[in-house]
Amino acid sequence: MSGKRSAKTEHPRQAELERLLAELTAIRTEMVQEAVKAQALLDNIDPRFRASARNLLHYLVLRRRDLRPLQTRLAELGLSSLGRAESHVLAAIDAVLDTLHRLTGAIPPTTAGEPESVGFSQGTELLVDHTNCQFGPPPPDRWVRIMVTMPSAAAEDYGLIHALLQHGMDCMRINCAHDDEAAWLKMIEHLRRAEQALGRSCRVVMDLGGPKLRTGGIRAGQAVLRIRPRRDRYGRVVEPARVWLGARSAPCPPPVPAAACLAVPDAWLARLRLGHHVHFIDASESRRVMTVSETTDHGCLAELHKTAHIVAATILRYKTGQDDDTWHEASVGDLPPGERAIILQKGDLLIVTRTTDEGHPTVHDSVGNVLTPATIGSTIPEVFNDVREGEPVWFDDGKLGGIIERIDQDHVDVRITHARPGGDTLRPDKGINLPESRLALSSLTARDIDDLRFVSRHADVVELSFANSARDVEELQRHLETIGGRQPAVVLKIETRRGFENLPDMLLTAMQFSCCGVMIARGDLAVECGFDRLAEVQEEILWICEAAHVPVIWATQVLETLARKGIPSRAEITDAAMSHRAECVMLNKGPNVVTALQLLDDILRRMQAHQDKKRSMLRALHLAHTLTEQQ
Repeated sequence: MSGKRSAKTEHPRQAELERLLAELTAIRTEMVQEAVKAQALLDNIDPRFRASARNLLHYLVLRRRDLRPLQTRLAELGLSSLGRAESHVLAAIDAVLDTLHRLTGAIPPTTAGEPESVGFSQGTELLVDHTNCQFGPPPPDRWVRIMVTMPSAAAEDYGLIHALLQHGMDCMRINCAHDDEAAWLKMIEHLRRAEQALGRSCRVVMDLGGPKLRTGGIRAGQAVLRIRPRRDRYGRVVEPARVWLGARSAPCPPPVPAAACLAVPDAWLARLRLGHHVHFIDASESRRVMTVSETTDHGCLAELHKTAHIVAATILRYKTGQDDDTWHEASVGDLPPGERAIILQKGDLLIVTRTTDEGHPTVHDSVGNVLTPATIGSTIPEVFNDVREGEPVWFDDGKLGGIIERIDQDHVDVRITHARPGGDTLRPDKGINLPESRLALSSLTARDIDDLRFVSRHADVVELSFANSARDVEELQRHLETIGGRQPAVVLKIETRRGFENLPDMLLTAMQFSCCGVMIARGDLAVECGFDRLAEVQEEILWICEAAHVPVIWATQVLETLARKGIPSRAEITDAAMSHRAECVMLNKGPNVVTALQLLDDILRRMQAHQDKKRSMLRALHLAHTLTEQQ
């Protein structure tokens, strides 16, 4: 009996160890069988990616189940919980199995005849190798590369490109949705000149425009001039608004800056004198008065002490003196065209047409009833062949949203369900997202195919926008093979829900190239998958790509406020610090992009000492030396 008690004391968790051994062995067996079944697919993979493709298949098998209970049980025994297994899945499983075989005394099964698995250090080495292939060698003291999108002005501004390269740009991105081949070539020539001057190298990345669905034009609305005096913090007028009343026949600029310029008939203007009061009822049906403060040969300046809204044909009237009972009236002439925009509120109906004809805002009758709903065109009418009633539609990066209520031959009715109180404004050339619609569009447009000839000659990397399926990747491969010559590396831009869901298939197709990568295009992706899910989706893409040893570009709105306005937000700094988990970070254009580049370079260098992917790097902490000794 004492022997039995001793055995139990010696192996208190023997049964648990054996259960874990059985579970992990079953997972491992499934992994190996999955790779065997996919051998025909693996044979088509470029040799540089073959081990990585096999590792990706292993990882997908591992993540088909909820591993959280298993992870907890492993951690309680002091074993690896497989939380860092992405780049070497089978090796991580085998390391735990080896320990479990030793603890249980079981005999390990033979692995003879199996392809060699990716080892712990080999996974990192493969990712480094593939990243260097894609983006070139890293700069000193910074592993993560920085990509910068070129503004149109870069075609004429060598100094900008020189400054960007000098301060750490590793990849120059040219968006083919903008400018033309002549401008692109000038940008590249500026880069080559800067490379020679600075002794640095930089990859050229060209982004195909893709089938971006956007809103069409909008008819200009009625022009409304809002004229406001300057007030202090208490709302008191400290300076009246100046209004220039000029001759309609020979318009002249005001002698001093004015809040508004109104064209009026010459004869009416000729009778105006200093001190005359000009009365009118403005567009809000408020009575307003302005007083003539200065007269010239070309017009008069008048002062307005209350805010007024003036439209074309507003009637202005005055009397010449106390003895004059005659009102001298004139209408305001044409004003500059009003804003081309539609204001939509929750519950409104928006008709999206299959044409690019100009749309218009909602038309109401005199008591506010809707006579004609708001209408707007679309740039790719064929997408509406694939939509269904009840599917969501988002406009302008998710600022406005609605549900497809009805589908007609020449238009789609959308009921607005998402808008701020008071309404949101929809303008021309804004993105339209259909996250739940199964669109049959190819990711390559006719323009993209034309642009590919230039891209294949001049770019180191081509980015495939709106990559949604393996078929899209295959189509890009076919066109590049047809063009022949040098083959640029390929980046799959993941910016739709469908692209995210098909990422493993697309990766296994892209790995037929000798060099490939992935961009997390977080702008459209957030709209497609939901802003609340973006962080989760972003993590999954990072995990899948690490398992495939494929470099990732972290893109969209990185330090955007800094690049555009000169001051970053706290959230942007945190986002930039998190971006070090990718292999490349993209900055968008802006007047302060060089400053943004310098800050990002500094953040990435410092974060590199603290974090590598999901693993904390335990460098010496300054805080660990600051504890005051207790007396």
